[in-house]
Amino acid sequence: MATAAFEDIAETFDFLDDWEERYRHVIELGKALPPLDPAFQVPATKVDGCASQVWIMPRIEDGRFDFQGESDAMIVRGLIAVLHALYSGLPVGEVEGVDAQAALARLGLDDHLSAQRSNGVRAMVQRIRQLAAAAS
Repeated sequence: MATAAFEDIAETFDFLDDWEERYRHVIELGKALPPLDPAFQVPATKVDGCASQVWIMPRIEDGRFDFQGESDAMIVRGLIAVLHALYSGLPVGEVEGVDAQAALARLGLDDHLSAQRSNGVRAMVQRIRQLAAAAS
């Protein structure tokens, strides 16, 4: 079950005619993402396996998963925003059950990302799952 925020993104993607418009939308989502305080951009929050610099800082409140993220690449920042929409607000115990690959395939991202970017997304998803598992 996808979150309402992710469903909004999926509906917008359905409305957009071509991949260039969708790509721009992902970048816009990234621009709207609140910045991660540089104090949290440290090795402990860095995601290994991404070609770009990526940091994910978890926030668990009342048993619900949330995170802040940052990247030095605009498209990756947008991908962080998409993952945030997919996972934010879920009970920590439900994070592992999210089929991120299927959700991202719904958006067509699996067909339009380079191999390096796809590997980076997988690394971010793995990191999110690890953070949620550690919190539960």
